[in-house]
Amino acid sequence: MRNAEATGRPNQKTRTRKDLLQAAARLMKQGRKPTLEEIAQEALVSRATTYRYFPSLEALVIEASLDVAVPQPSELFVSGSSDDPVSRLERVDTVLHDMILANEASLRMMLVHSLQRGIEPQSNANLPARQNRRMPLIEAALDPARNHFKPGALKNLSNALALVIGTEGIVVFKDVLRLKDEDARKVKRWAIRALVAAARKPSPRE
Repeated sequence: MRNAEATGRPNQKTRTRKDLLQAAARLMKQGRKPTLEEIAQEALVSRATTYRYFPSLEALVIEASLDVAVPQPSELFVSGSSDDPVSRLERVDTVLHDMILANEASLRMMLVHSLQRGIEPQSNANLPARQNRRMPLIEAALDPARNHFKPGALKNLSNALALVIGTEGIVVFKDVLRLKDEDARKVKRWAIRALVAAARKPSPRE
């Protein structure tokens, strides 16, 4: 019973956080900046609850704006889209890469907060982990070809792709490797093709 409760509480916190972001995004799509009270009312939670998940209205609005900028899988992959996993993953990478560059300052600040959460786990114990926007897109990109991979290989592939596609990868390319944007994109395309090919290879024991 205790294990179920321990699992349920983080899941509930994640859902509440997502509800707040979606509520803010809905209100922002109306062409205005909502107040904290309006967001709380839209999400059906109290103002106090909102402050437990976001330190300020600005922090909530910034992250919600990123939610608006990231398409849903159904928006990215419409009927008739290619079933080729490499082509679909490259599409995901392009969309997220462009979104990250357009919102780089906000995303770097979110990364700072995420790192602080790891440094001070006790003081931030009640905060759920950051929103995972990339994995639903990666999984949707791989879905039509999932029968081409063993379940374990597919899971490893998805996790490995999450290291390449996203904010952290761009930070490495720009800050550590100091690559030009066009070169960073080429490296990521190479990595996507290599990872898909590796996951498709049969096990040596087969």
